[in-house]
Amino acid sequence: MSDSEYDYETLGLVAGLEIHQQLDTATKLFCDCPTELRDPEESTHRFTRFLHPTRSELGELDQAAVEESKVEREFEYLAYDTTCLVEADDEPPHRLDEEALETALEIAQLMDMGVVDLVQVMRKIVVDGSNTSGFQRTSLVATGGQIETEAGPVGIEDLLLEEESAQRVAETDDGVRFSLDRLGIPLVEIGTSPDIRSPEQARDAAAQIGMLLRSTGKVKRGLGTIRQDVNVSIAEGARVEIKGVQSLDDIDDIVRNEVGRQVELVAIRDELESRGGSVAEPIDVTETFADTDSGVIGGALEAGGSVMAVRLVGFDGLVGREIAPDRRLGTEFSDHAKRHGAGGIFHTDELPAYGVTEEEVAALRGAVEATDEDAVAIVAAETEVAASAIEAVAARAQGAIDGVPEETRGANEDGTTRYLRPLPGAARMYPETDVPPVEPDPGEVETPELLTEKVERYAAEFDLDAGLAEQVAYGRRMPLFESLVADGVNPTLAASTLESTVTELRRDDVPVENLTDRHFEEVLGMVTDGDLPNEGVTDLLTVLAGEPAQSAADAAEAAGLGAAGDDEVREVVLEVVERNGPQVEEEGMQAFSGLMGECMGALRGKADGDLVSQLLREEIQKRA
Repeated sequence: MSDSEYDYETLGLVAGLEIHQQLDTATKLFCDCPTELRDPEESTHRFTRFLHPTRSELGELDQAAVEESKVEREFEYLAYDTTCLVEADDEPPHRLDEEALETALEIAQLMDMGVVDLVQVMRKIVVDGSNTSGFQRTSLVATGGQIETEAGPVGIEDLLLEEESAQRVAETDDGVRFSLDRLGIPLVEIGTSPDIRSPEQARDAAAQIGMLLRSTGKVKRGLGTIRQDVNVSIAEGARVEIKGVQSLDDIDDIVRNEVGRQVELVAIRDELESRGGSVAEPIDVTETFADTDSGVIGGALEAGGSVMAVRLVGFDGLVGREIAPDRRLGTEFSDHAKRHGAGGIFHTDELPAYGVTEEEVAALRGAVEATDEDAVAIVAAETEVAASAIEAVAARAQGAIDGVPEETRGANEDGTTRYLRPLPGAARMYPETDVPPVEPDPGEVETPELLTEKVERYAAEFDLDAGLAEQVAYGRRMPLFESLVADGVNPTLAASTLESTVTELRRDDVPVENLTDRHFEEVLGMVTDGDLPNEGVTDLLTVLAGEPAQSAADAAEAAGLGAAGDDEVREVVLEVVERNGPQVEEEGMQAFSGLMGECMGALRGKADGDLVSQLLREEIQKRA
């Protein structure tokens, strides 16, 4: 079904957001380590862990953690010269970072939220390796706010302050490799009420929250620093949590595709009900493929593995049915099999193929006693893996009979999603005993100026045009812009340098990522002090991007980019005019444009254009 056919109100679409935003603090949430990311090649040592779920304070086990633990994996962690014992889980966490809490309180004020009386740190069980301790520390800071969207208000249920997870670097033969540089960076999680009723409103709400977060000037920017999770359900479906939507532009597609997926799963449920669908017990069908030419199956058998199969009663034609762009019900089954170590599945809606013959398909159907109305799914892998994977496939097939399963899914780059794990429950939370609670004082926190208000102020106070004002207000270097202006730098020069000049340099393949706040402060400070003309800014930034360790003054001297004195400028202008004497006498001021370019080229950015223009006009008028 195409999007134009969806009536979201009739379908009963309900959606909510969870926004995770890294804070730009000096240190991590529970230790004094820096919050800067490192290159994995800089790792100085590494260690491994095996994690398992623990019971909550009520003695309960979280089902998501239990399923995660069924796949035995070794977790390897890359550590650095900045890694401390807290990050390695060899020392208790320190007190909650005050800077991070203050920023969280600012964000709460921007959303009209009520701050809790006591910030109590909790442990949230996580055994996927993303935290060395086997849990994530999180704390509730505020509740009950609201934002506005074009389609109406959206409630904000809660704001939590928590530690960022370790960064997944690579899959290994034994498990997963993580980098510890990201672990512990302060993170706010903002959860909306389920008030969202369309894909467009979901995107609008996320954009509004993003604007409020950036208004503090205290959040990290760039890929991976903000992630959106989306909760989606329709009336006949179920709540599905979609994790890790990286781009704001993807949110409406994610919601739209999830609605479509649930619509198709409901239709499959209804069809299975009419067919009397059921799932048989998995059986071993290794002998059926003893002489197979299939590379996948043959390879598994040569390695001593097995082929397991499950008869899906009434599923014929439905396993291959598309439920999202380029994803079928069989893809869902495969996701579950992969979680248990299998490479995927084959099923009779797509066979014969992949080296499996018609005769083998017929024999397979006979082995499981399948009729023409049934489908059969198979897994070929190491015997233990094949057994657990086919059980997972059978369980997911049973879920198709029931309709739409509640689950956690991961966002794909194409706007579709994949199965990750069951939805977590309350059993994953229990108090953190190593960190004392904090009594927050929101009265000491000033409410930040909104980015929309900054745009208006920049235009009025600094006489920036509307486009440049919006660019710098919403840009990554907005705090630097305000600092430069406070230090006396011309606002238009500061804004155009941070936005337009940097963009031009990037297009010219200049490594602008090497430029730090210090570089801009020194370069524009030289202009303010008269030691560098405006025209020299681009050249000097180019030099510093290539050799970032230099100071701006040293780089300018080495490159001959310092400001020329009035006498030196006049001398260059006179030389150019005299060299082009006949042209000046014949054309007068019409020769100005060409001579201006020649003068600026001769001065190589060492003189202000206004001064050169004034002196050149004077000399031309003397000779015209």
